[in-house]
Amino acid sequence: MQLAERLTRISVPQTIKMARLSRELKAQGIDIVDLSIGEPDFDTPAHIREAAKKAIDEGYTHYTPVAGYADLKAAVAFKLKRDNGLDYSPEQIVVSTGAKQSIANAVMSIVNPGDEVIIPTPYWVTYSELVKLCQGVVKFVPGGIENDYKITPEQLEAAITPRTRLFMFSSPCNPTGSVYSRQELEGLAAVFEKHPDIFIISDEIYEYINYVGPHESIASIGNMKDRTIIINGLSKGFAMTGWRLGYLAASPEVAKACDMVQSQITSATCSITQRCAITALRGELDTAKEMVAAFRERRAYIYKALQDIPGLKVNEPDGAFYMFPNVSAFFGKSYEDSHVANADDLCMYLLHKANVSVVTGAAFQQPECIRISYATGMPRIEEGIKRMKEWLGKLK
Repeated sequence: MQLAERLTRISVPQTIKMARLSRELKAQGIDIVDLSIGEPDFDTPAHIREAAKKAIDEGYTHYTPVAGYADLKAAVAFKLKRDNGLDYSPEQIVVSTGAKQSIANAVMSIVNPGDEVIIPTPYWVTYSELVKLCQGVVKFVPGGIENDYKITPEQLEAAITPRTRLFMFSSPCNPTGSVYSRQELEGLAAVFEKHPDIFIISDEIYEYINYVGPHESIASIGNMKDRTIIINGLSKGFAMTGWRLGYLAASPEVAKACDMVQSQITSATCSITQRCAITALRGELDTAKEMVAAFRERRAYIYKALQDIPGLKVNEPDGAFYMFPNVSAFFGKSYEDSHVANADDLCMYLLHKANVSVVTGAAFQQPECIRISYATGMPRIEEGIKRMKEWLGKLK
């Protein structure tokens, strides 16, 4: 018996692979410093947890509309107006089981077989896999460390062809922490003005984890709003990864299409999560600001610490909670029975020798780099960087 051919087009994300390996080694009693995970190490704020308890007591335990409760969609619209200056009606909002599903809904609603989708690299691993599942054609456009891993309008223009259907990017970015300024977004928008048939997916899930603020959305520039699908959610800014709630804001036509796609896959997301999401979105952002202050302190430490490791090439990210150093200086080096030919080898060397888990940049289409998460407590970050420095120093 054979499985579907489409499975040959996708692979297991390296982020998940490294997290699984880390768990397996920890289960063996090995002290692993896990710097691979893309999840805030903070608990969900108390007032949001209390809202969930209240929702249970009030009986919100039944099916909801596919696109979400009406008052939750109104809360999303409120948030987009308050934080981004963007006007959306509740009918333009679709709530999903995590931002990943929101992206999947949008890609499935837009991309036909053979359509080209431009993705700046480095990029979040799921983007290209969703395009492949829809039989689209991925076109990567590289952003180098010299430009903080961001692409230029000239690069974008050169990548566009008559078959280009969609442009997908994130700001702040996973895996680099790069943030596009308003001026940079205006430069990209000027290119899109000349190509009115291209949709834009703007993944803004790390919006609140921004060290240069305020957050800028390409949807707020010129006439980009009607062709932009904003992706966001609660996982990062509210430390609600396990609650599984994402949402998109788009034109009425795209929102209706995404609602229809979702209706045949999962229907609505968890009713309890939806109720406490209203509290999160309409409430003050004090807890998010406290979390970001901690991330800012960690970023300052880890940026300086990585600069002190010979061979690493590092830039300072403006958002998210990742460092993305270039490690190519270690390629071709060895220690005892370990040889490092590429970033994949280096990650396995660090995992098994230094007992530190990081993610290969090859997963993000940047094979000269590794991703290091600082979404963990400072003592573990300090221990992890100490181990990395020691064991990278052994490579000759």
